[in-house]
Amino acid sequence: MTNSKQTRFILHERQTVASTNDEARSLAENGAPGNSAVWALEQTAGRGRRGREWASPPGNLYVSLLLRPECKIAEAAQLSLVAALGLGDAISEYVAPSRVRNKWPNDVLVDGRKIAGLLLESSSNGGGAVDWVVVGCGVNVANSPDLREYAATSLNAVSETEVPVRALLETFLERFEERYQSWHLGGIAPIREAWLERAHDLGQNVTVRLPTRELHGIFEGMDQTGALILALADGAREIITSGDVFTDQGR
Repeated sequence: MTNSKQTRFILHERQTVASTNDEARSLAENGAPGNSAVWALEQTAGRGRRGREWASPPGNLYVSLLLRPECKIAEAAQLSLVAALGLGDAISEYVAPSRVRNKWPNDVLVDGRKIAGLLLESSSNGGGAVDWVVVGCGVNVANSPDLREYAATSLNAVSETEVPVRALLETFLERFEERYQSWHLGGIAPIREAWLERAHDLGQNVTVRLPTRELHGIFEGMDQTGALILALADGAREIITSGDVFTDQGR
């Protein structure tokens, strides 16, 4: 275990783990403080949203942040927006910021291709407040998976120089902490505004895939909780709290 010199995060380094989220959750359940991070060179059972497998070969960044924010459990989901901004800030150190976009709800794109994803897990204290939140982050640095539904890329493929994983990790922890403090001080409003400035497909026709149906409409924005606002053809608006979003053209 080592301490990052640039941030207040306590960094727990691992060679190979099943999942950094599992490791961070174990730390949380054993009383580890907030601002702890688990970084592994490889995951053998990494996972994404909805239990999807997350390919985790050596050469990419796999890190999970353990946080203990003082907020209601319903507000914890906002940390996916905070983390997406931090990841985008870090990636923008290696590529032009105009190429970096946020894809709702928890992906980061470069040139329209997925380069990073997030997975949040949380636990309450029984009274409606957060006990802990684990923010799992995966960034394609040296390798990118062949995804069936999304085009993917890697940081080394889009950057002019090869990116050291540790350097990216340290930059991300710095940038995340800056965004996290902004959220603490200003709530969701400044985070929402900054996220929308990088939003992919904002104002465009999209398909939102839900567990039991698909919706088609215009991605109009996000409400004050971070939910997607979808303007339907009949003039109605649908508030989406969870789903998969696809660009209607070029899917």
